[in-house]
Amino acid sequence: YEAITDTYIPLLNILENLLNDRIDFRITLSLTPTLLEMFNDSLLISRYQRHMDNLIELTEKEVFRTRNDVRFNPVVRMYLRKFLDTKRRFEYTYSRDLTAAFRSLYDSGRIELITSAATHAYLPAIITEYSAARAQILIGAESFQKNFSSRANGIWLPECGYTPGLDPLLKDAGLNFFFLESHGLLNETAKYGHSIYAPVKTPAGIVAFSRDAESSKQVWSAWEGYPGDPDYRDFYRDIGFDQDLDYLRPYLPDSMRTFTGLKYFRITGKTDNKEPYVPEKAVAKAAMHAGHFVKSRRDQALQLHEKLKIKPLITAAYDAELFGHWWFEGPAWLDMMFRKGASGRMPFRFITPSEYIAEGRGLETAAPSVSSWGSRGYSSTWIAPENSWIYRHLNRAARQMTRLAQENPGAKGLLKRSLNQSARELLLSQASDWAFMMKKESASAFATAKFNEHLSNFTDLHQQIVSGQIKETRLIPLELKNSLFSDLDFRIFGK
Repeated sequence: YEAITDTYIPLLNILENLLNDRIDFRITLSLTPTLLEMFNDSLLISRYQRHMDNLIELTEKEVFRTRNDVRFNPVVRMYLRKFLDTKRRFEYTYSRDLTAAFRSLYDSGRIELITSAATHAYLPAIITEYSAARAQILIGAESFQKNFSSRANGIWLPECGYTPGLDPLLKDAGLNFFFLESHGLLNETAKYGHSIYAPVKTPAGIVAFSRDAESSKQVWSAWEGYPGDPDYRDFYRDIGFDQDLDYLRPYLPDSMRTFTGLKYFRITGKTDNKEPYVPEKAVAKAAMHAGHFVKSRRDQALQLHEKLKIKPLITAAYDAELFGHWWFEGPAWLDMMFRKGASGRMPFRFITPSEYIAEGRGLETAAPSVSSWGSRGYSSTWIAPENSWIYRHLNRAARQMTRLAQENPGAKGLLKRSLNQSARELLLSQASDWAFMMKKESASAFATAKFNEHLSNFTDLHQQIVSGQIKETRLIPLELKNSLFSDLDFRIFGK
């Protein structure tokens, strides 16, 4: 719900305005299969509307509570306008269908949409069971085809995780390109004289674009980048932790303190002593930072052209939820950055990966190395002492699922339903979020419980199928609770 309110609807609004104003921009967005499943889920849609109604009611109460406080009342009124506009857009402009809204942007030609793995599995950790990695990639490609009535040209590898042997799987799924962390190509491309500033073809013939560290750090880093500026809104200071619990109780899940989305302070500094947020100052700072980013890319492009003797390609890649959710002013910054960058006074242009490939530039062939983003850049976040134990269980379950698929190609009725649900539970257990949260002590218990839940569900279903004693009373609750990929065909694990 926070992602829809803070990131995806603001992004839709900004991109629509850029198109309407005929700004010559380009952007590539990965919409993961699980995100699209949530966008399309009728239960979540109705719950989101209830969430927005509650949030608006709380904000109206806050307008009244702060009516005599000149420091905070303007901020609360800003939130009320934002939430009312978000609700209006969701219900009337987009008719509660965000997938269709993104589809209309895709048709413009200036926004390239790409897919990701089915449940965002960390592929380098599961590729030892080839069928598991293949299923994640194929389901990702099929999900895109289903939602956008066209084939995905590219894929965002979960956590930017790559290992040799993935590129043939990507190619077999009909994909043309993917993205890598910079060090995945840095050493290999040094001999070509273009470093990471031109894509390469892998041995399987798929194009790899390497993320630029300089542009990434300027935007992503809370310490060195723009989001940490003192004038920007502080994410962590929320009335969900500041106000009286009885006052907030009707708006908190299970009456437990959590983020409400109403945040009245700016970053100010590294202490808990925060100053009130001033939206006008924050927007002005975003405009300044947008200009700085465009100037920095201009200088970077000119320096790279002089040094490398090529027309450099700078691949600036970010987590979508940085814009709006973590960095409240991020969407405004993005809007102003595109407008300044497309003004015609810059020696560069925006381009999508598919456009770059279509221009027919000669690409060198290179073999990317094992790499990821995250701490240390070589899988240490997702394969660590805190979480490495999960992979022996995932590998065993993948082997079992493959055997089930190969032994029951003609399954029908209850057996087919049970096999499909087994595949869903396996896919859910493979999500990279579990390993990521296990690495963080505060979220480890939750992640471990969710992983065990899905793996136990799979194991139970597997035993029922093998024994020939499938219990529909056990199957139906799982089908209702874990219902993603309604048209999933378990046979994908047997190919």
